[in-house]
Amino acid sequence: MSGAQTVAIDGADGAPYLEVRDLRVSYDGIKAVHGVSFSVHRGEVLTLIGANGAGKTSILRALSGLVPYDGTIAFAGRDLRGVPAHRIVGLGMAHVPEGRGIFGNLTVRENLRLATWQRRDRGAIDEDLARVLKIFPRLGERLDQVSGTLSGGEQQMLAVGRALMTRASLLLLDEPSMGLSPRLVREIFAVIAEINRAGTTVLLVEQNANMALHVATRACVLETGRIALAGPAKELLDDRRVRDAYLGA
Repeated sequence: MSGAQTVAIDGADGAPYLEVRDLRVSYDGIKAVHGVSFSVHRGEVLTLIGANGAGKTSILRALSGLVPYDGTIAFAGRDLRGVPAHRIVGLGMAHVPEGRGIFGNLTVRENLRLATWQRRDRGAIDEDLARVLKIFPRLGERLDQVSGTLSGGEQQMLAVGRALMTRASLLLLDEPSMGLSPRLVREIFAVIAEINRAGTTVLLVEQNANMALHVATRACVLETGRIALAGPAKELLDDRRVRDAYLGA
């Protein structure tokens, strides 16, 4: 695909839950994201697909307050300019980073509990823990195991479970399938679909375009920091440009 340009993508009727306008991110003067615009509506899964270096991770890091940016990010009607990362989590946005970012020297239980430090509804935490363990039964079998000794798939489950313990209404997932076997990839994507059906909005960054487009409502294809193509996920699955570049067909 060529001729990449900024594309504003909107979905369901009503005000967007997350609105990104003219987002630009640079590192030491080198531009990683060039004026990207898109919206995410409540209850949907929007996926960002593209090759390494396309700017996908930089977009998520800007959204969650981890890197400076130019442009506008609004979440639940609030401008996030200047809002620190921990406050963004408190507003209901949780980021599962590439590489999982778990605390390997803590147990599974301690990792999950740590995610609740900002919450004031202490009585509901046990209910949420039970929900996470229902979604990921293997974590229940390993609650007192040191997290660094878990398998890669189990660590990914823990990273997603920890984000859910914040009671996030918007989940940012960065490459959840990275390094996993095909069986575990299918398992993780089934969980993403389940979480979404339960009411959590998802913004998914993923190199496995085929799996991402099957679970997503809508999609943006990124090339060198710009949105080159955007639309309903089912349509992009059938788009020859996407199939040639990302689906091996």
